[in-house]
Amino acid sequence: MLRLATIVGARPQFIKAAALSRAIGAARGIAETLIHTGQHYDAGMSAVFFAELDLPEPAQNLGVGSGTHAEQTAAMLCRLEAALADLKPDLVLVYGDTNSTLAGALAAAKACLPLAHVEAGLRSGNRRMPEEINRIVTDRLADLLFTGTAAARRNLETEGLTAAVREVGDVMYDCVRLFRARIPAATAAAPYALATLHRAENTDDPARLAAIVAGLAAVGDGAGLDIVLPLHPRTKAALGALAPPLDTRRLRITDPVSYLDMMGLEAGARIILTDSGGVQKEAFFHGVPCVTLRDETEWVETVESGWNRLAPAEPGAIAAAATAMLALDRTRPRPPFYGDGHAAEKIVAALLAWQGGRP
Repeated sequence: MLRLATIVGARPQFIKAAALSRAIGAARGIAETLIHTGQHYDAGMSAVFFAELDLPEPAQNLGVGSGTHAEQTAAMLCRLEAALADLKPDLVLVYGDTNSTLAGALAAAKACLPLAHVEAGLRSGNRRMPEEINRIVTDRLADLLFTGTAAARRNLETEGLTAAVREVGDVMYDCVRLFRARIPAATAAAPYALATLHRAENTDDPARLAAIVAGLAAVGDGAGLDIVLPLHPRTKAALGALAPPLDTRRLRITDPVSYLDMMGLEAGARIILTDSGGVQKEAFFHGVPCVTLRDETEWVETVESGWNRLAPAEPGAIAAAATAMLALDRTRPRPPFYGDGHAAEKIVAALLAWQGGRP
């Protein structure tokens, strides 16, 4: 029996775990223990996902909460060290690129425990992003590297990481397949655009935040669309603190929404404008044109295929990118970059094969 300790802590990881934990539960030979670091702790960013996606309650919630990157990662390391010493797992599994990912990887390495990384190989080329550092360090420490795309596999090959790599597809695409029948239809009476905004590089710089919001307003005015904007309380506070206040007539600001409600909003949107990596992919899954409010993206295949366009934090550039994407032929093909919707089962098979091959 493979004793697996899975470490999660943030919204994207709960979504990915919904697919993989389900596949683990359906398999024989793996006993999974879920550890929640508490990085995302608000009910709307944590508990709702466990309930909605049928995730088992975590065996431990470390309750780390907010803090600087150093404070948060250090607190996680201290608590994970004790948790892993108590559990004595055969393998530790982490997802993505958050502080929870980095802390889990470091804690496993310090305890001399093998590590698996789901969504390995992503690179933006921008080391000013905390997520980029988290990815690089985690991939270097991992014994099993599960990539979602061929581009991610090539990134690892370029860095000399080949032996432990398995290209399995994207578990977030699995979730769309698994939960498609439960996605609610959008209830908006008029056509709308959907926007999300959460990256510190965009929200913590008042000038950059003001430029992006002005760009969203320009998109709304130019296309005659309201902009539905679910906001984390921290981002909402940053927006309210801008001086002078911005024109938000086109913005329909809401609290964060659940995974299924977000899927409904995405599927029903005319266009999506986002700085989220996951939302870029979900736009592609639903066949909705996307503008990424960043200077680079890890999901290069969405740009190269014409379904996504990068836009810097400048109102005119954002409006121009949106105009171009609104003209996109939504019947154009979407290549199967992200696999066949069965990445989780492939990961489970690889975990069992790894266990079987151990001395």
